[in-house]
Amino acid sequence: METKKNKTTKADRFLFGLILTLVVSGFVIFSSAALGQIGRTGASFSTVALKQLFILCTGFLMMVIASNIPYKTWRKYSPVLFLVGLILTSLVFVPGLGFGAGGAKRWLNLQFTTFQPSEFLKFSFVIFLAAWISARKEKIKSLKEGFLPFLIFLGTIGFLLIKQPDTGTFMVIVSAALGIFIVGGGKWSHILSIFILGISMVIILALTRQYVMDRLTTFLRPGEDSLGTSWQINQSLIAIGSGGLLGRGFGQSIQKFNFLPEPIGDSIFAVAGEEFGFIGSSLLICLFMLFGLWGLKIAGQTKDPFGRLLGVGFVILITAQSFINIGAMIGLLPLTGVPLSFISHGGTALFFSLIEVGIILNISRQKN
Repeated sequence: METKKNKTTKADRFLFGLILTLVVSGFVIFSSAALGQIGRTGASFSTVALKQLFILCTGFLMMVIASNIPYKTWRKYSPVLFLVGLILTSLVFVPGLGFGAGGAKRWLNLQFTTFQPSEFLKFSFVIFLAAWISARKEKIKSLKEGFLPFLIFLGTIGFLLIKQPDTGTFMVIVSAALGIFIVGGGKWSHILSIFILGISMVIILALTRQYVMDRLTTFLRPGEDSLGTSWQINQSLIAIGSGGLLGRGFGQSIQKFNFLPEPIGDSIFAVAGEEFGFIGSSLLICLFMLFGLWGLKIAGQTKDPFGRLLGVGFVILITAQSFINIGAMIGLLPLTGVPLSFISHGGTALFFSLIEVGIILNISRQKN
C-alpha cells in the first residue's frame, strides 16, 4: 500500500527533466539570438537576457505551484476561465487598450507591461473543452449535442483570432481541440467534416486576405520575391543550411544580425540550426518529440476522463506550436509567426506554457 501511495504522489521525474533540459537549452539559444536583436535596436544585452530569465524563473515557479494544485480543481472554474479568455481577447480591439505590431493587433497595454490574451485563451479553452467533452460522454458523438457545439466554440475563437489576425495561434488551438475531440470519442465522420471545412476556410481566407495568399504563395514558391514576401524563409534556409553538420558554434550565427527577422522570436530555430548544425537542431527536435510522446503516455495512463483529455490537450498545444514553428522555418509549412515553445522571446506564451506543464505534472501524480 505504501508503494502505491508513493506512485500517486510523485510527479513524473522524466517529464520534469525534459522540461528543465528544454528550458536551459532554450535560454542558451535565446542568449545568443538576443545578440542579433540587440545589434539592430541598441538595447542592452543584460536587459533583454535578464527579462527573459525573470520570465523563466516566474514561469518555473508557477509550474511548481500548478504541479501541486489538484488538476480537478481547474474543472470547476473552466466556464469562467473560458469566458474571461474570450473577453480579454476581445479587448485587443478597444482603442487605447489594444495595440499591434506588423499589421496585427494581438496585445493589451497594461501600462506596466504588455499581455497577449490569446495565450490565456488557448490555456482556458483546453480546460473548458476537456471538462465539456468529459461531461458529454457518449453525447459527443451526437450531431446536435456534440459536433455542432464544438464547431460553435471553434468558430467563436476563430472569429476573434482571424480578425486580429493571428491564424498561427488559431491553428495551434484547432490542433489541440481536435486531439481532445478524437480522444473524447468524436465520430470520424465529424472529424473528416472538420478537415474539409478547414481546407475550405483556408481557400476563402487566401482569396479575401492578401497576407494569407502571400504566405501560401511563399510556401509553394519560396524562390519568388526573395527580397519581399519570401525574405524570411530564404534567410532561414540559408542560416540552417550554413550550419552544416556541427554548426558554426555558439554565438557565431551571421544571419541573426542583419538578415533574419525576429531572431529571438519565430526565427530562433534558424539561429539554433546555424550555430549548432544538423546534430544540435535534431537533438532539439528530439526533445520536443520526447516531450510529446511522454506527455501523451502520461495522459493515456490517467483513468479520469477529464485528466486524460486535459493532458492530451496541453501536450498537443505545446508540441503542435513547436512543430508548426520548426516546420515553417525549414519550409515544410507556411510561415505563421508562432513562437518556439520554451525558447522564443514572448513572456505570455512562455509563462502559460510552463503553467500547462505544471498541470501535466500534477496529472502524472494520479496516473496509476
